[in-house]
Amino acid sequence: MSKKSKMFLSGVVEGFYGRPWTMSQRKELFRREQKWGLNTYLYAPKDDYKHRMYWRDLYSPEEAEQLMTLISAAKERGVELVYALSPGLDITFSNPRELAALKRKLGQVSGFGCRSFALLFDDIESEMCPADKEAFGSFAEAQVSVTNQVFLHLKEPRVFLFCPTDYCAAFCTPSVPQSAYLNTVGERLDAGIDILWTGPKVVSQDISVASIEEVSAVLRRPPVIWDNIHANDYDPQRLFLGPFKNRPTELIPKLRGVLTNPNCEYEPNFVAIHTLATWCSYAQKDVSMEGDDQGSDYNPHEALRLALTDWLVEFGRADQPDGARGGPSKPQVCDEEPMQTDGYVPGPKDNPLYTAEPLTLDDLTLLSELFYLPYEHGATAVLMLQELHWLRRHGPGPRDPPEQGKEWRQRAERFDGLCESVVQMFNRLSNAPNRLILYDLYNYICDIKSGVTMAKAYVKTLGGQTPHPALALTDDPEPWGFRGGLSGEFQRMLPSHGNRDLFRGVPDTRVYFIRPFTPTDQPEVLKIFKEMQTETQQKVELVGDRLVEGQVSPSLSCSLVLEDAAGVCGYVFALSDAKTAMTKAQYPETMLQDFPSVMAIQIHSRVPDHSTAKQLIQQTLSSLRVSGSKGVFSEFRSNDRRMFDFLKTLDVFQVLKVDGLPTNLVIMGTKL
Repeated sequence: MSKKSKMFLSGVVEGFYGRPWTMSQRKELFRREQKWGLNTYLYAPKDDYKHRMYWRDLYSPEEAEQLMTLISAAKERGVELVYALSPGLDITFSNPRELAALKRKLGQVSGFGCRSFALLFDDIESEMCPADKEAFGSFAEAQVSVTNQVFLHLKEPRVFLFCPTDYCAAFCTPSVPQSAYLNTVGERLDAGIDILWTGPKVVSQDISVASIEEVSAVLRRPPVIWDNIHANDYDPQRLFLGPFKNRPTELIPKLRGVLTNPNCEYEPNFVAIHTLATWCSYAQKDVSMEGDDQGSDYNPHEALRLALTDWLVEFGRADQPDGARGGPSKPQVCDEEPMQTDGYVPGPKDNPLYTAEPLTLDDLTLLSELFYLPYEHGATAVLMLQELHWLRRHGPGPRDPPEQGKEWRQRAERFDGLCESVVQMFNRLSNAPNRLILYDLYNYICDIKSGVTMAKAYVKTLGGQTPHPALALTDDPEPWGFRGGLSGEFQRMLPSHGNRDLFRGVPDTRVYFIRPFTPTDQPEVLKIFKEMQTETQQKVELVGDRLVEGQVSPSLSCSLVLEDAAGVCGYVFALSDAKTAMTKAQYPETMLQDFPSVMAIQIHSRVPDHSTAKQLIQQTLSSLRVSGSKGVFSEFRSNDRRMFDFLKTLDVFQVLKVDGLPTNLVIMGTKL
């Protein structure tokens, strides 16, 4: 076991892929760490060229000055800055010049005043080059040999960390106790060097006492946890604002430390670091070895509430200058009315001046629950998903009993209210005085607002209402109305897609049948027909109405119905020669020459599936084409907007310009 002092390392790893944090953000981090009782910062941004890709290159005078300033700032706040180097991409372990390059680079940083170091061999290929295969018996031997020599060259720093290539249990073959790699590291790595470990997986849902005892026995020392529970560099659409949890405080005496590798954007890490600090505070307490996380004094829900309460104060601060905050700045009062230019006062009939509503703790709680943790949604997010799942499965139908329709409407209203709370939270966040936090959050909150707005529109469609045309679910949506991209296309083709969603199985979807119309269907067809007439309240004589009401028989194979579990939910009737159904010359001869056939269409509002409706129509068009028709038209009352917009999205019919039509009539048609 390690011979050095047992100071528990607690703090932050800047170890993600992507744009590194700025110097001012790091200084602000040190201020927060000091305030919250954390003591360590591991400098390891993957995309800092001279940390990883060009690890041999020394720092320029300008870069050296920045690093010295950063090291000094950490010392002023009582934070141990651990400088890490990642040479594993291309190092030749057996080449003395490579070892000299490592010593030279870390020696330079030591000259800046840094006293703590790390060598990281994560996320690299494990195949050795021919020269290393000749010199070492294994990859682990090569890494340990170089690390031990660097450690001695630096005069055995009090803090020196080593990240193995197999840094989690999932990487160990065949298991942690039987891993030849880990056993070599445990046996041969100098006892003064601590080892980083992410737990059972790269992003571990839980880290148990038993798992740490197992790896500690192999490593022959307690590990330092590099915790990726809040990391989001692997998915640019995700952000994690939930509390540090599922790590029992009974772990603390069995660890050398815990460092969180959090979200890429600096400002949203307030919760991750704050709740970790609350958890780490138990390092100074006698923690019972009995019980689990839920039975310990650490309560993740309470830790989250405390973090969000403090974060709310930060949202109320005006933008900070580019540099470390020397101390708490004067907060801007959140509910203060914004200054209006030139003292403008609206008249009695003018729009009132806009006043931003203040952000609340409830808003931040909702935000956290929408962006919770990698394996877990927050309570409100779970509720919204459950409600939408239920509303999808129990959409109202004509045969449903009244009490079931009432329950559906009540739950739809509840879901609508939840969606509206997300929109209101977005609006208040957008008006927060601290724009630095907002700009780091904006892409995420804009995305979730878009998602719930689309879900809200979908539920309205299920309930027979017509959403805004821009929000209608169609086969040709606007690019902002869906989550696309090549990555999404690939994932939808793979069997593992959605395996971390709330509903692991694919939610039940409605099954539709297209079949020929029979006389027994007439009552249900007429019910849909009369509902449409009641909805439009327009008395316009249509040729197609005579087909629906049975006054005129449709052409052969040109009468179809759409059916779901609740019964008939759509119909199409067509006549190859529309003139035979006319009692008078209703339409110009020039139109009838190009569009001689007529089609009557109606799809019930409970059918959101555009592809099924399109198939129904195209099947009828095929029958008309076989009969020799050159084109078909369909009539609609002008205020039947739902059906009119529905058909426009199918891209089958186009609006026809016909002279002399009544203003309350729209004709659509297509050539065959």
